[in-house]
Amino acid sequence: MSEKQPAFVTEAIRIVEAAKENGIILRIMGACAIRIHCSKKQHILKSKRELTDIDLISYSKFAPSMEKFFKSLGYDPLPTILPRGMSLGRHIYVNKNIGFTVDVFFDKLEFCHTIDLRGRLELDYPTITLADLILEKLQIVKIAEKDVLDLIALFYEHEVGVNDDKEVINGRYIAKLLSNDWGFYYTVTSNLNKVKSYIQTFELITEEERRVVNEKINRLLQLIESEPKSLKWKLRALIGPSIKWYREVEASPLEQMKT
Repeated sequence: MSEKQPAFVTEAIRIVEAAKENGIILRIMGACAIRIHCSKKQHILKSKRELTDIDLISYSKFAPSMEKFFKSLGYDPLPTILPRGMSLGRHIYVNKNIGFTVDVFFDKLEFCHTIDLRGRLELDYPTITLADLILEKLQIVKIAEKDVLDLIALFYEHEVGVNDDKEVINGRYIAKLLSNDWGFYYTVTSNLNKVKSYIQTFELITEEERRVVNEKINRLLQLIESEPKSLKWKLRALIGPSIKWYREVEASPLEQMKT
C-alpha cells in the first residue's frame, strides 16, 4: 500500500497470519480486504467509508478451534443471536483492550444471495479473491453508496479477466455462478448498471478514470450475458422480478447487540 495501513487492516492481517501459523485458514473480507487491494484510490474509500470492524471467513471444520485461537490473541467471544435464514456457527470476538470487533463467518455468506466459499479460500491470501469481494458487494439488493464506492475502487485498480484469481477479477467465475441463478444475476447486473450511472456525476474521479471503470464493468456484463444459462435460470427469468428474487436480510448479530 502506498500509505500507512489503517489500524483495522493491520490487525486483520495480524490475525490471518497468526491463524496460518496455527494451521487455521482465515481470510479477510469486506472493507478491510478492499483497502488491501486498492492502494491507489484510498481517498475514494475514505470519503464514505469508516472502518468499524473486521470481517473474516473460514471453513466450518475450523470452528471448534476459533475460541481458543482468538483468546490467544486477546479476544473474548460474544454469544451470537443469529437472524432467521443465517447459517449456524457465525462467531463474534471482541478485544476490549484495543476496542476491535471481529466477525467470523464459515463456509458461506448468506445475505440477499448466497456466496459459497467452500474450496475458494486457498485461491488468495490474506483476503478472499477479488471476484468474491465483487460478489460480496454486488449481492446487496439495497446497495449503499459506500458499497458503490468500494466497487469503483475495485474495478479501477483491477482487470476483468477469465480463469485467473491473482489480482484479477475472474469474470468467467462470476458469469458461470450467475448462469444458474436468475435472482442473483438480476441483482448483480442491476447493481453494475447502478455503478455505471453513479460514476457519471461522481466528482472524485477524472474523466479518464470514469472511462476505465465503465469499460471494465461493460467487460464483466458482456461475460455474464454471453455465458449459456441453465434451464432453471431460463424458467425463473420468465417470472422476472414480480416475485421476490432475494432473501430479506435482518440485522446482524452485532447490530442486534447494539440495540
